[in-house]
Parts: sequence; C-alpha cells; structure tokens
Amino acid sequence: MAIKRFGISLNSTLLKRFDTLLEKKGYNNRSEAIRDLIRDTLVKDDLEYGDNDTVGSITIVYSHDTRELTDTLTELQHRFHTSIISSLHVHLDHHNCLEVIIIKGKGKEIKKIADRLIGTKGVKHGKLSMTTTGKNL
Repeated sequence: MAIKRFGISLNSTLLKRFDTLLEKKGYNNRSEAIRDLIRDTLVKDDLEYGDNDTVGSITIVYSHDTRELTDTLTELQHRFHTSIISSLHVHLDHHNCLEVIIIKGKGKEIKKIADRLIGTKGVKHGKLSMTTTGKNL
C-alpha cells in the first residue's frame, strides 16, 4: 500500500492542544494520530450507515437474586447463538453479576440483540460497544 502525503493547516491553539494530547496518549508522531482519527471516523460512519460485518461487546450488570432473570438471559443468548460468539460471567459480590457478551453481525442486528438483553427486566445497567472487524480499513 502506497503512502500519500498531504498538508493540513491548524491554528496554533488547536495544534498545541493536539500535541499535548499526543504526548499524553504516547504517540510518536502526528501522522499516526491523524491516521487513528481517520480510522475512527470511518468506523463510526460504517457502524451508523454501513452494512458491513461488525463486532461488539454487550456488558450487563444484574442481581442473580432477581426471579427467573438468569434463566431469561440464558434463553436469550441461546436464541441468538448464531450471533453471540462468547460470553464471560463474573460474580461481583454476593448478589451482583457482570456478563460480557461478544457478538458479531450487522450493526442494526447487534443493536437489536443488545437492546433486548439490556432491556430485560432486572438488568441494572447495560452498555453496547461496537467496532469494526478491521476488514475494510
């Protein structure tokens, strides 16, 4: 893959803030940071508007004491077994559990599954994080 060079103009205040951020994040040069910003923007656009394969993690926190909740969550994961790649179950304390569910598919389908799991009665908190499979970068 050929490297192309191009110029960019920034006011001094913005450049100074950018350089401070690069130092804080450990970048060796501006080019790599700008490449990462471009990749991130492309991934976000793909997730919002694209129809490409996507991967994600659904994180949920719930009390295992909630009647039938564990069975419901397990049943939902079995229902979506073709999309769910893996899951991790962690006991946070005597009552609360954390599950991280890894999922792959089209973004809108992943979102539907995440909404269903997170919206299950008894789930205290949930979050979906999606990213690219990397194929199109």
